[in-house]
Amino acid sequence: MRTVRVVAMVFGGFFFLQSALSHAADWPMYRGPNQDGISSEKVAIPWGGDSPKVVWQKPMNTGFSSFAVSDGNVFTQVVREIKGKSREVCLALDAATGKELWFTDIARGEGYSGGGDGDGPRSTPTVNDGKVYLLTPDLVAHCLNASLGQPIWKRDLMKEHHGRNIGWNSAASVAVDGDLVFVAGGGPGESLLGLNKNTGAVVWKICDEKITHSTPVVTTIHGQRQVIFFMQSGLVSVDTKTGNLLWKFPFSYSVSTAISPVVSGDIVYLSAGYGVGSSACQIKKQGEGFTATKLWFSPGNEPVVNHWSTPVCKDGYLYGMFGFKKFKKGPMKCVELATGKVKWSQPNFGQGNLILVGNRLVALAEDGNLVIIEATPAAYQEIARTKAFEDKCWTTPAFADGKIYVRSISQGTCYDVSEK
Repeated sequence: MRTVRVVAMVFGGFFFLQSALSHAADWPMYRGPNQDGISSEKVAIPWGGDSPKVVWQKPMNTGFSSFAVSDGNVFTQVVREIKGKSREVCLALDAATGKELWFTDIARGEGYSGGGDGDGPRSTPTVNDGKVYLLTPDLVAHCLNASLGQPIWKRDLMKEHHGRNIGWNSAASVAVDGDLVFVAGGGPGESLLGLNKNTGAVVWKICDEKITHSTPVVTTIHGQRQVIFFMQSGLVSVDTKTGNLLWKFPFSYSVSTAISPVVSGDIVYLSAGYGVGSSACQIKKQGEGFTATKLWFSPGNEPVVNHWSTPVCKDGYLYGMFGFKKFKKGPMKCVELATGKVKWSQPNFGQGNLILVGNRLVALAEDGNLVIIEATPAAYQEIARTKAFEDKCWTTPAFADGKIYVRSISQGTCYDVSEK
């Protein structure tokens, strides 16, 4: 069943102002409005000896799907039993209260770990122009109405595009830019797809690439709007509007690649576990063409590697949870982007995730600690911490309108950390 949200009528300039402010504070997709894990807002600190104010907290039945926040609503993906069957659903909540507004059944609720039940959904909804875009583990792209959850279109990459899934099944989220939706997972000649966001029709298709769990990133480098896919062959960048190939950067693939590419200026960072390592490449434009040149490569699982925890970049430095399968004890590190040199390392963050809000890192450690850290290469400088959850946390925080939204595998919480 869906619960229909009753929208209050508010008139005049006040409505316009509130809408503008709400839009400005949105976190509408995985890793934020620019897919870089960065918010221009600020975190009010210190919290003193107390936890920040809890706006709401509610059960979330399993999953690593993050929150997307748009126009006063919060969206995520969870598993529910529907008519005796385990199903994956897209869930909409009121951002102010946590009240459920609607849910829509989109996929089977098992098979997240290559045949077993796993820990639930790992993809995050993407919200754009009143629509919610989703990609299921079985590579079915969905578009829903954001107000009521009604289906608008769907496209099955396995059935319609000779799709090729991956072990553990897809964990990627959808990227949106302009009038296009970007997904990967088709077969030869159509492995990368640009779809019309309103109809789901194919605008362009290209390449013979095999997917990873990585979410594509839309960015602008040297004035060229492009979408970068992290595939089993490495990075593949194409023109967002035409799908024309711009550049490639080869990178080893072993078992699983999950982080999103991290773009800072003309440098792109990438990493994979299972003994692969990490690297950074510099993108240069020569005439109408582009080249990707390796700046450095750090092999193996130390000292610089990310499994699924994507770092953020500020002023030429990466901050994130580095390490492969270092559950609970793994370190947060600061790494110089241009060289791969580790500036500092702090243990006991595990396979958590972090974002950058203003000049401060908002980190959700694997053990449920929510920690605020100064984003500086000088040294690890912790400012505040609170115990948000008692169970496993592999989900990326979201930040919108002065509020932190975090999930564990069983709960979701909203904290108010706005400046008063």
